[in-house]
Amino acid sequence: MSNDNKRDDDNLTQQVEQRVKRLIRAQKEKPTVLGQSLYMGTLGLLLVLPVVGGAYLGRWIDGMVAGYSVRWTLSCLFLGLVIGVVNVYLLVKE
Repeated sequence: MSNDNKRDDDNLTQQVEQRVKRLIRAQKEKPTVLGQSLYMGTLGLLLVLPVVGGAYLGRWIDGMVAGYSVRWTLSCLFLGLVIGVVNVYLLVKE
């Protein structure tokens, strides 16, 4: 019985040590305000740049077509929004 108790004590000690190491590592890697600001800024750029780029591309294509039309502008704007959302999703998933 004492041998089993010794093994249980060793296992418990190892588990506690692992959890303490995780807590210490988490404390050291605590996100800073600057780090969080950079992350949020990156997310914003990943969403906004494709939308603005799509709007400009669509407007340019609409300007090449005779007459007044916003078909390409709206289509490229929507496509840019979809691309931006996918970019943000992939970054957050990472």
